[in-house]
Amino acid sequence: MADDTTTDGMPDLTPQARVVARLAEQVDDSRLGDPTPCPEYAVRNLLGHLTQLAVAFRDAARKDFGPTTDTDPGSGVPDIGEDWRAELRGALSELGEAWRDPSAWEGETRAGGVTLPAEVMGLVAVDELVVHGWDLARATGQDYAPDPECLAVTYGFLDQSRAPEDRGEIFGPVLEVPAGAPLLDQVVGLAGRRPDWPAA
Repeated sequence: MADDTTTDGMPDLTPQARVVARLAEQVDDSRLGDPTPCPEYAVRNLLGHLTQLAVAFRDAARKDFGPTTDTDPGSGVPDIGEDWRAELRGALSELGEAWRDPSAWEGETRAGGVTLPAEVMGLVAVDELVVHGWDLARATGQDYAPDPECLAVTYGFLDQSRAPEDRGEIFGPVLEVPAGAPLLDQVVGLAGRRPDWPAA
């Protein structure tokens, strides 16, 4: 069992995982077919993606390699199961706990079929939780207050990949936001999304 601290300087993913879990709990079934800022995903697909990534990054932290860490996330459109709320809530809880173990940040690990230094993979996990948390909140008309530490970490992570050659296939082109915009809007723009994306 991991203790309640991570290695020095490494973020705690648990608060942000809880934010996403609370957002998911409030999604009414009538919204599952609504569009999201991810053009290829309806709300149900975004929730399925969140479940898959929570499991993948949990197993990446544990260095428990297999289908959950080796599958390309772009290989198909994810969906939810019948008991998706409990499944997502449990996966997010386990994700946060797994990255509290200092050994999760050591060496190399794998997720989405990609091998990276574990420290970098942990930052990718933070980014996924923060940005997709915004996607979910925006698509379902909920207020969004990400964990401040994870928001700041995500900004730093995305700010390092502003150049088109550094974007890869993960992010769309940077959308510039007005000077002095809130940090969340800056993060959303860096992730290639419109901060004023209109919910249906």
